[in-house]
Amino acid sequence: MDFAFTDEQAMIAETAKQFFAEAATSEQTRKAMATNGIDHGCWQAFCNDLGLGGLLFPEALGGSALGMVEFAIIAEAAGAQVAAIPLLGQAMVGCALLASGNNGASGASGDNNLLNSLLPGIISGDIVAAAGEAPELAVDGDRLSGQVSHLPHGNAASLFLLMSDNGVWLVNRDLPGVTVTPRTTMDQTRPLADLSLNAVAATPVANPSAARRKALEAGRICLAAEALGGAQACLDRTVHYAHERVQFGRPIGSFQAYKHRLADMMVEIEQARSALYWAACALDEGTDTPELALHAAKSFCADTFFRCAADMIQLHGGIGFTWEHDAHLFFKRARSVQTQLGNGDWHREQVATMILGGAA
Repeated sequence: MDFAFTDEQAMIAETAKQFFAEAATSEQTRKAMATNGIDHGCWQAFCNDLGLGGLLFPEALGGSALGMVEFAIIAEAAGAQVAAIPLLGQAMVGCALLASGNNGASGASGDNNLLNSLLPGIISGDIVAAAGEAPELAVDGDRLSGQVSHLPHGNAASLFLLMSDNGVWLVNRDLPGVTVTPRTTMDQTRPLADLSLNAVAATPVANPSAARRKALEAGRICLAAEALGGAQACLDRTVHYAHERVQFGRPIGSFQAYKHRLADMMVEIEQARSALYWAACALDEGTDTPELALHAAKSFCADTFFRCAADMIQLHGGIGFTWEHDAHLFFKRARSVQTQLGNGDWHREQVATMILGGAA
């Protein structure tokens, strides 16, 4: 398949790259890590000053009505800086709300009032949203009880989207019976929290199967794109270091073994890039392969990011192991991305089952 960004997409990519390079610096990210894991200045500038908070959402509701390719471009730029913003939850909750409509796009159903009341706050960044799968919830009418583990940015979220096989619900943090417990998290740029519900009055989302599917599609594109951006940043930063660091009277990048490692990183990144934009295009164009492409993209991009982040540390030598260097931020984010919304082994098993059927 021939694929190239349009002029508009290339402009979005350049704008996003420049924005995150300036607004999501290492210093700002580390400050966010010391609080609740959100760089609120960057997040508000992203949503309001840059106007990208509504990228995926209809113009009638304050959005830009763009597609998954554009969303992947933005998430890739955010991942390149390990930006501490709640983009994952925003996309998942917003897309679930949109899918709750009868036609799966406009939200024109019994949930229209809910959509109109929540989406503007999500688009503006005023509502921090978190989403996660909740297989262990007990449902009694409109009351939920049980535990939900490892919600990304759950410590700072005011709205939760909880998904299970028998329904999808929205839960407001301020409701009686809701307890949020922050976890000690390896990736402090996207901290996790556990949610405990005790007979909480939750709001069921219409068309739960469509809402769950759309939320997971957006989440997996977001994670895969962040992983691709992070992997590319690991390579770019390591190449820069290879030109600066001199050993035995010559730049270390001139040594054959070092160059081979960089070449291996580049090959894997380009393969991951193809997988990501195959998945994004499949969703935008309504092909019959989006599920297969999503499983491939999530597993390939996440594992590529982890390998590149590990190589980044090793190829930087001693400095790469220090707290002062950003290599560990990429490594921890990469490990976190691997585990969220299905790990690589699970996604590859889905691909095998879809291709081979019972033979898998």
